[in-house]
Amino acid sequence: MAGNEWINGYLEAILDSQAQGIEETQQKPQTSVALRDGEGDFFNPTKYFVEEVVSGVDETDLHRTWLKVVATRNSRERNSRLENMCWRIWHLTRKKKQLEWEDAQRVANRRLEREQGRRDATEDLYEDLSEGEKVDGAGEIIPPETPRIQLQRNSSSVDIWSDDKKENRLYVVLISLHGLVRGENMELGCDSDTGGQVKYVVELARALARMPGVYRVDLFTRQICSSEVDWSYAEPTEMLTTSSADDCDGDETGESSGAYIIRIPFGPRDKYLPKEILWPYIQEFVDGALAHILNMSKVLGEQIGKGKPVWPYVIHGHYADAGDSAALLSGALNVPMVLTGHSLGRNKLEQLLKQGRQSKEDINSTYKIKRRIEAEELSLDAAELVITSTRQEIDEQWGLYDGFDVKLEKVLRARARRGVNCHGRYMPRMAVIPPGMDFTNVVVQEDTLDGDGELASLVGGVEGSSPKAVPTIWSDVMRFFTNPHKPMILALSRPDPKKNITTLLKAFGECRHLRELANLTLIMGNRDDIDELPSGNASVLTTALKLIDKYDLYGSVAYPKHHKQSDVPDIYRLAANTKGVFINPALVEPFGLTLIEAAAHGLPMVATKNGGPVDILQALHNGLLVDPHDQEAIANALLKLVSEKNLWNECRINGWKNIHLFSWPEHCRTYLTRVASCRMRHPQWQTDADEMAAQEDECSLNDSLKDVQDMSLRLSVDGDKPSWNASLDPPNSNDPVKQIMSRMKQQPEAKSKPEVQQGKKQGDNVGSRFPVLRRRERLIVLAADCYDEEGAVDVKSMVTMIQNIVKAVRSDTKMAKNSGFALSTSMPLDELISFFKSAKIQVSDFDTLICSSGSEVYYPGAEEGKLLPDPDYSSHIDYRWGNEGLKNTVWKLMNTTAVGGEARNKGSPSLVEEDMASSNEHCVAYLIKDRSKVMRIDDLRQKLRLRGLRCHPMYCRNSTRLQIVPLLASRSQALRYLFVRWRLNVANMYVVVGEHGDTDYEELISGTHKTVIVKGLVTLGSDALLRSTDLRDDIVPSESPFIGFLKADSPVNEITDILKQLSKAGG
Repeated sequence: MAGNEWINGYLEAILDSQAQGIEETQQKPQTSVALRDGEGDFFNPTKYFVEEVVSGVDETDLHRTWLKVVATRNSRERNSRLENMCWRIWHLTRKKKQLEWEDAQRVANRRLEREQGRRDATEDLYEDLSEGEKVDGAGEIIPPETPRIQLQRNSSSVDIWSDDKKENRLYVVLISLHGLVRGENMELGCDSDTGGQVKYVVELARALARMPGVYRVDLFTRQICSSEVDWSYAEPTEMLTTSSADDCDGDETGESSGAYIIRIPFGPRDKYLPKEILWPYIQEFVDGALAHILNMSKVLGEQIGKGKPVWPYVIHGHYADAGDSAALLSGALNVPMVLTGHSLGRNKLEQLLKQGRQSKEDINSTYKIKRRIEAEELSLDAAELVITSTRQEIDEQWGLYDGFDVKLEKVLRARARRGVNCHGRYMPRMAVIPPGMDFTNVVVQEDTLDGDGELASLVGGVEGSSPKAVPTIWSDVMRFFTNPHKPMILALSRPDPKKNITTLLKAFGECRHLRELANLTLIMGNRDDIDELPSGNASVLTTALKLIDKYDLYGSVAYPKHHKQSDVPDIYRLAANTKGVFINPALVEPFGLTLIEAAAHGLPMVATKNGGPVDILQALHNGLLVDPHDQEAIANALLKLVSEKNLWNECRINGWKNIHLFSWPEHCRTYLTRVASCRMRHPQWQTDADEMAAQEDECSLNDSLKDVQDMSLRLSVDGDKPSWNASLDPPNSNDPVKQIMSRMKQQPEAKSKPEVQQGKKQGDNVGSRFPVLRRRERLIVLAADCYDEEGAVDVKSMVTMIQNIVKAVRSDTKMAKNSGFALSTSMPLDELISFFKSAKIQVSDFDTLICSSGSEVYYPGAEEGKLLPDPDYSSHIDYRWGNEGLKNTVWKLMNTTAVGGEARNKGSPSLVEEDMASSNEHCVAYLIKDRSKVMRIDDLRQKLRLRGLRCHPMYCRNSTRLQIVPLLASRSQALRYLFVRWRLNVANMYVVVGEHGDTDYEELISGTHKTVIVKGLVTLGSDALLRSTDLRDDIVPSESPFIGFLKADSPVNEITDILKQLSKAGG
């Protein structure tokens, strides 16, 4: 609060209002403050103001009101306004203290929950160790303190990425969804979504494409066809320039090699949307990106894969929205995922709550913060590796998340190295890899007279000499200075309160020696009119201008209104030519890219000691760290570097000598080394088998452009499929199709599932029935959760729905042609078959059955009523699945924790019992005894994450069952599996659901498939037990051309009409 001039003015106004008894009030010890004197009618808030307000209130929101107060001439009206203002301050203070108390409680509760989770996990793990291991590993189980993550470029324990990796020819996928992304003339700063992240991901894509062993890099973002933005953002594909022909290795170039921006349309096609509005359309992006990746894997397979698909080496999500997308894509393709958070939701929420200006509800409404945090937690569930810029990001930001615990991560990593079972517990690895920089345009100049000559030419220092061509921005800056030859102190940031520009100005203004020795240049973004800027930015600029006037800094401070991105290197060069210093005084700096840019241009630095600059200084040794709140320390550090030329030269040389540590080649080498140490995964099935068998009848490339609604590079995803009925036994015994079918003979016999076809006749009949799904042009998925109060199937509603949908499809000749049906349910296979028998429905009417909430996939066999399990699905979803460890933990949690996460009393009856009939290898099922007392899904998932367990829990069958399936399994992900496995066109999938359903119901609605919501079909669902805060509007779009509505009693012709209407959507 020190130095805020308006507070002094406030106190003066109180004194000017001739309030009586102030001294008496200050001297008398009172337990409460009287706002009015008993004898008069005037305002007397001094004691309260000094003791409570000045020391505890952020005055920013009240500043404008205060300006109006001091402008009031009428004494009585002025006093009244002062009183009202003080009451406002009092209420703000009370609210802030309440929020601080709530925050302290929340932090304490989280600490207790984390400690309990870690204790439960380590107790379970400890039981597995032998007596010798318990003694040897006792120090590992609960480490005494958080391990220090060292900033290391190379690790001796891993194979460093080098030029001998050329033969790898990798395909890398990067995702950055929000903002305006293009390769040239980036509009950085045009809005809050188009900033450093956009520049980083574009440069990362370019740099990775130059690395040996990397063949192609795709950077996915959103396609925007809006008149509000430039036409270039509507281009489906943009090739990023990689390197000159001299730099390219002939073996690495190819028709599809290099780096590309791939723009996928999702959400409203004609609008530019801020990132907070994109959440409901994430699954649309996933389907579009998946279509492109499938196409590209096939194309690259033909070019460099010897006919076999080339799958992505890694899928890397940037920020929460892209992390959510990358998790779904990684699960569908079974390839590793990497995450970079850039800015984290929990950290932002903590900061906003501490400010006390907004409630949690207001913060969530503005920033969609809860949806963002959940996306970050889901990203942690799926990520193999999380890349951060600094250690501070790991310890102080990711440490806030349920899905990451530094201590537990160390324990699990130690067990994994020793080959000890972790019972499905997992923590992602964190790697500190600072962002790279492009130094190709930076010219390292030794101390010469060139810089002085340019400056002399600019200011006319040599009579008769011809002026040199100097950058325009130099003139724009130098015109502010009385003596432009002084060393320049340079600060470059947007006018944000967190950047602490006002403290820098005060430090400069109050240090006479510093003012005499140096000039100060403030590059504070671009502006035309301060009043048109956001309130926070306008406030900073207004305060800065007032401080310049207060300290009479005219002629010593430059603050140009405009600059271009291309001017920034010239600004650094100007400061270096004057032997100046770069300063970043931010209160907290997550990384500090400008510090590296400045060092590359030969500028020593003074930087905040909070955040990334600590790591940068340790690497570069080119400056000093300061407390950003200490004006005197800032002034002394600047004075030291400006006045001590030997120190200045030493810092300058150190910066140049060590700057290669932050180059893009070094960043990419470390990046690829870290990724190579991940658990490499890729689809196990031979997806090219069907292509080889169907070459003669495959549709042409141009005819299949419609299949993906222009969501990719306009490549085929298979159009019409050939018939498999012509031959039961392909003539070539080495046929890949036959190899796949032979694997089905090796499936272990399921004793509890007598209807599943087994035995030696299985292989003979597979040829005519099993591949029928991949020949479908259209798939109708029935996923309505029709159950009664007790969780039993509502046979009447279910049968009526199935019959009406089938009749509607078959009533239209065009639609009936080559359409198939699938049933997706939480019922186990045995119960589903019993339902079919009671309803007299033939199993063969369906091309596939998705059972037990997506944990099993079956296809009809040749014999009537027989079913074949998918031979690859079980291994596909097995990732991070810990069946036995999960059972023990869930049983304990469900019977000791109630609604809201509160502990239940000891001796209370159990709330769940294991449902053996519904359980299988990849589904742990429980019967719910009292649904009113069980915890919600978000609470359960949080507690499982705290214990290192990654899975997909859900309530189903009207909250009478709890089913927990693997992380990669769900009913919606099973549909994507069919898309990838059999190249089904997701745009031609029609998913039929009710208005309510199981807690995975929301996941079935969004996407590029068509969704039919049948109103009145499902009256009882499990939705209420999903989460404590309703986030449906952030998951399901309120309006979408892909969603249609029917009534439960709609006639067949209306069903047909809505299916036809939806078939035209997205075309």
